Amino acid sequence: MTQQTQWRMERPHSGLAAGGTTFAGVLLLVSGVVMIFEGISAIAQDDIWVGLGDYVFKFNLTAWGWIHLVLGVLVIVVGAALLQNAPDWARVVGVALAAFNIIVNFVWLPYIPVWAVIVIAIDVFVIWALCRSWGEHPGRE
Repeated sequence: MTQQTQWRMERPHSGLAAGGTTFAGVLLLVSGVVMIFEGISAIAQDDIWVGLGDYVFKFNLTAWGWIHLVLGVLVIVVGAALLQNAPDWARVVGVALAAFNIIVNFVWLPYIPVWAVIVIAIDVFVIWALCRSWGEHPGRE
């Protein structure tokens, strides 16, 4: 078998995707910590949250706090698992949580629009990185 034939049969490792997976794990950890702080702040009825008036997806601020708190803890667990080269379950759950987090932050958009857009962009990158490097496990041969 020639070198070229062997290369076509084996999918080459992508350094960008492998590094992206590690970076996605770090981003999930940081995002989870920030979501926990947002949740605690919302549960405590902190003054930093603006009243919205008549908003279609308006929930009680305490409900938003609990959503962010629980989602933040789950995101931290998955981010830590990704950093430890967890099996494919961490990738599947990471993609699902990032997709759910996009929806949550879209609905949360009127409360803190700039941060919500940043989190949505981060989650899109996380989904790309986890899907792009599917089957490539750095450090495992």
